Amino acid sequence: MKFSTRAIHVGQEADPTTGATIVPIYQTSTYTQSAVGEHKGFDYSRTVNPTRSALEAQLASLENARYCSAFASGMAATAAVLNICSAGDHIVVTDDLYGGTYRLFSRVLNRYGMRFTYVDMSDLDAVRAAIVAETKLIWIETPTNPLLKVVDIAAVSALRDPQRTTVVVDNTFASPYFQQPLALGADVVVHSTTKYIGGHSDVVGGAAMTDRAEIYDIIKFHQNAVGGVPGPHDAWLTMRGAKTLALRMREHAANAARVAEFLEGHDEVERVYYPGLASHPQHAIAKAQMSGFGGMLSFVLRGPVERAFAFARETQLFSLAESLGGVESLLCHPARMTHGSIPKEDRERRGVTDGLLRLSVGIEDCDDLIADLRRAIERSARG
Repeated sequence: MKFSTRAIHVGQEADPTTGATIVPIYQTSTYTQSAVGEHKGFDYSRTVNPTRSALEAQLASLENARYCSAFASGMAATAAVLNICSAGDHIVVTDDLYGGTYRLFSRVLNRYGMRFTYVDMSDLDAVRAAIVAETKLIWIETPTNPLLKVVDIAAVSALRDPQRTTVVVDNTFASPYFQQPLALGADVVVHSTTKYIGGHSDVVGGAAMTDRAEIYDIIKFHQNAVGGVPGPHDAWLTMRGAKTLALRMREHAANAARVAEFLEGHDEVERVYYPGLASHPQHAIAKAQMSGFGGMLSFVLRGPVERAFAFARETQLFSLAESLGGVESLLCHPARMTHGSIPKEDRERRGVTDGLLRLSVGIEDCDDLIADLRRAIERSARG
């Protein structure tokens, strides 16, 4: 079955009890057992729930993975995957990454004795130099948040000893529709399903997928032991959203490409970050490892940094908000919003300045979106 068919059918067979076409929301915390130790595969909903199991089957299929564990948020999924590591282990991390991931690594997990090295993974020599004997995990985010750098997943994966080091890819920006990290050599894929997979800005969730049984066992154990699981209604909403992922991603990417071209051609725009542009430094890599360039882009306006704040006040269709990946268009100021947990000097050294703006381009009519951006650019020039 192809992607769109799997999104609608895998894990979503008719309910055996009633024949319901749509998987029910099993709103239960516990299950009646026929005798001690005898049940129908379900004993407690933190451990397993039929609605969540259906979602996990669906998402595993979308990443062409054998296993999936669903979580209450993308950060819960990330934290569970990091349990692959123990005190004293070393992790190599993409330097441009989501601020919440940086916060988890730098302010939580390093207190447990894990060591993190941040490196520009577009430079393979830098990645090679960062890998040491204690390196247990390589954390790749591609395209990165918010500078849309593209990391060559296959090339980075080839640098490590696969018996010793696990490669994890945060695939949130690309979605499984446009990028398949496991096929490129990664061991684990992580998503904030809040974003494109859910797709409607109405549910928070996360997921981790893998083909490796020994890694799945670790993640699954911590999913149950720590308990960061989604409720059945959240699982159901995420599953419903994922059914239209292919349709939505095609529209997101088509609109983002037009928006990126408009911004790159505007005299008042200093720089545009979008992997679909020929001017993007890793455009060739993106073209080789992705089947589409996604709906995310960032840009910098000419003039003082205060102009970014003025622009953010002027848009009407692009809502100023956290998050991304919904059907509606969103505008974010990373330095003050999604990446505010990263120290200012580190942010600016990596290029996340106060003048940077990030767009999650929705699926509205693109002519309306471009008109909204044009108007905001003109008005921001007047302060």
